[in-house]
Amino acid sequence: MNTMEKFDKHVMHSYKRYPLVMQKGEGRRCTDENGKIYIDFGSGIGTNSLGYCDEKWSDAVCRQVRTLQHSSNYYYTGVQAEFAEKLCETSGYDSVFFGNSGAEANECAIKIARKYSFDKYGKNRHNIITLVNSFHGRTMATLSATGQDVFHNYFFPFLEGFINVKANDIDDLKSKLDDTVCAVMLEYIQGEGGVNALNQDFVNAVYELCEEKDILVIADEVQTGAGRTGKFLAGEHFGKKADITTMAKGLAGGIPIGACLTNEKCSNVLSAGAHGSTFGGNPIACAGGIAVLERINSDGFLDEVNEKAVFIRKELEKCSEIESVSGIGLMIGIKLKTKKASDVAQKALEKGLLILTAKDKVRLLPPLTISMEELGDGIKILRDILEE
Repeated sequence: MNTMEKFDKHVMHSYKRYPLVMQKGEGRRCTDENGKIYIDFGSGIGTNSLGYCDEKWSDAVCRQVRTLQHSSNYYYTGVQAEFAEKLCETSGYDSVFFGNSGAEANECAIKIARKYSFDKYGKNRHNIITLVNSFHGRTMATLSATGQDVFHNYFFPFLEGFINVKANDIDDLKSKLDDTVCAVMLEYIQGEGGVNALNQDFVNAVYELCEEKDILVIADEVQTGAGRTGKFLAGEHFGKKADITTMAKGLAGGIPIGACLTNEKCSNVLSAGAHGSTFGGNPIACAGGIAVLERINSDGFLDEVNEKAVFIRKELEKCSEIESVSGIGLMIGIKLKTKKASDVAQKALEKGLLILTAKDKVRLLPPLTISMEELGDGIKILRDILEE
């Protein structure tokens, strides 16, 4: 029985997988079990932010594995304290709750928003506005918050208390932002929804209206955070800082992590026993996170991310099959004129390039450390496929 047969026999079929068995990775390339090498423009859906097995990151993680792999949150650990300090300093937030995924970070944000409102205003101010086409996770609460009908099936009844507003529709926002609402939850760039950035005017309206009514703003930066857009947080592109920001994916370089960051107003909402996570703040994940933050904060790193973003867009503009390019930084959506994104992804795999899709678009999330040469090599493969 080969690897894929063994896998399919014992692992639930909750993913539609490509016929690739990854064996190892180094830098921005991975190798399958047959020795074929692939350039990775997906980075584990934006999670391997420093590529595969980065030397400094690997050394930090391995040191931690040999020192202390886990401690319950009944106790303190130095590595979690250090990571929390660096993350709050980098992001400009006051406090953080650690979990293990983006969905967990968003669950925490939802609970903080509702408790903040309950503590201050009492019951019946619990609704959270989310945007049509959003994606916030696959737990029951975050699935209920997700503004895509395609996900709202099978698992009835979904959780109440979520209201969808059309992205970039200020009138729709105003009509639903009543005194039952405790928070507005948004992605500055809707990743799973097609790599679509919000309009500045709409973002401005969200913050202005919420400030007037003491309604919290939650920014889901699970995919956009940790330097993905050329700034540490995508909110910086819009000149905004949410009351609560959630992060995950690339924050620890490939180790499961989630982080819910809060400003001073929300930093003491969760009292002892109000929330928890057995593995949240795990020392190994924190060690990986420190290594990622040190790299992102190093001189010129984000400047290079922006230079790569400019380069990749200029190269994509040369392809006649591409109708438009969306996203910011190294979070890229490509709308095609005639070809299907899923077909392109399959052909790219065959030619040694790993790419993603988002609805009808090709999606690129290369490692932040990818070189210009590797970008050029990968884009050539993609253009050759698109121009066939």
